[in-house]
Amino acid sequence: MAPPAAPTLPTADDIPAAAERIAPYVRQTPLLTSPVLDERTGARVFLKAEALQHTRSFKYRGALSKLLTLDAEARARGVVAWSSGNHGQAVAAAGARLGVPVTVVMPQDAPAIKLRHTAYYGARIITFDRQREDREAIAFALAKAEGLTVVPSFDDRFVIAGQGTAGLEMRAQLAAQGLAADRLLVCTGGGGFMAGCALAFEGTGTRLHTVEPEGFEDHAESFRLGRQVQARQSPASDCDALLTPTPGRLTFAINQPRVASGLVVSQEEVHEAMRFAFEHLALVLEPGGAVCLAALLAGAVPVTGETVLATLSGGNVDPAPYAEILKG
Repeated sequence: MAPPAAPTLPTADDIPAAAERIAPYVRQTPLLTSPVLDERTGARVFLKAEALQHTRSFKYRGALSKLLTLDAEARARGVVAWSSGNHGQAVAAAGARLGVPVTVVMPQDAPAIKLRHTAYYGARIITFDRQREDREAIAFALAKAEGLTVVPSFDDRFVIAGQGTAGLEMRAQLAAQGLAADRLLVCTGGGGFMAGCALAFEGTGTRLHTVEPEGFEDHAESFRLGRQVQARQSPASDCDALLTPTPGRLTFAINQPRVASGLVVSQEEVHEAMRFAFEHLALVLEPGGAVCLAALLAGAVPVTGETVLATLSGGNVDPAPYAEILKG
């Protein structure tokens, strides 16, 4: 039997097509600025506030992009996704908007706010033990048994294209001010957000950087070694949205030749960024959504004199731990 055909990589042309597809359903999120941040970094920094997107993360873009490509029969059967929370919420919300039944496989220890919001949109939630069970295996078994379409969290042509629409917005928002980005930092778990943005910024000369929490810097290590490697997954991190152990097959193929380097931030640097966002931007960020801001505040890459874009990718955080982080 012949091996299965390699999945189709998205191209730069897929990004505007996705933008047109999802335009009636998403909001254009703002680019935020802070004089305090500019002074601390020596740069002109613009922060893409995807924490203000529907479902409070960029994931809504990719979920819509994927579901809108399904035919009527596939929509009627429904879809299944796996997620620590943000992708699950996004697929559930997109399904509710489009009339598509949704099942989400989520870890038992996912933040309560993410479980609650996913259920709010009417999704069927199946929990698993992330230490002993394989979420993808559970999802694919359900897909086979029930005829569901799998909606991957990052390694999918249409999901990647949907995430890249945020990149197109950033470019247009800067261009409207007569500016172009010297550098772009993107919060990175499986690499879909960066892959979409890398395609959206194709040919611009903007230097691209993934940003990951310490212990889960699989992209930084994979770029350094020139091959996909697994994160050491230690020390523990509360950046639950970014704890994918290895880069995706599609996302790594897109990102490796385009990303300048991978940046890594500590948990304390992430918490400091969350406090900064609250105090200076009036914005609630979850830990995984704050890593790019953390990298800038920590000086993880030299940006003096540059125009810099960075993503604030999510704002779904439980109140109690958030309050503790704000106390410092």
